[in-house]
Formats: sequence, structure tokens, C-alpha cells
Amino acid sequence: MSNAIHHLAATTRRVADRVGQVIAECNEATRRITTLTGTPDLYRAPDTYTEFLIRTAGTLRREPERTTLVRGRADKC
Repeated sequence: MSNAIHHLAATTRRVADRVGQVIAECNEATRRITTLTGTPDLYRAPDTYTEFLIRTAGTLRREPERTTLVRGRADKC
């Protein structure tokens, strides 16, 4: 009986960990969408230095390493 309880606990932990990973990924996607949609004219060069400073005032995050993307996971940076 004890073995069955340990197996159930391990399975429950794995499911909970995976649910946590999915929620974290959803939060990151939401943050990224908000950042991209809240930035005016991303693909247009700024007209003034002041506009440049306004665009880059937020938190800048580096992109994941290529090897991370190749493995199929984009871990948090």
C-alpha cells in the first residue's frame, strides 16, 4: 500500500510541476504580447533622440541562445 501512495504522490508532483510550467509560459507570452502591442511603430526608426529614449526606457531582455531554441525550449532569460 505504501508503494502505491508514493507512486501517486510522485505522479501528482509531476502533474503539478507541468501545470506550473504551462502557467509560467502563458504568463511570459502575455508579457511579451503586452510589450509588443504597447510599443508604437516597432519597425520604424525613431525620428528623434527623445523618441529613441522613450522606446528603450522599458526593461530590455536578451533573446534565448540559439542552442536553447534548437532544443525546442525557450527558457526564461
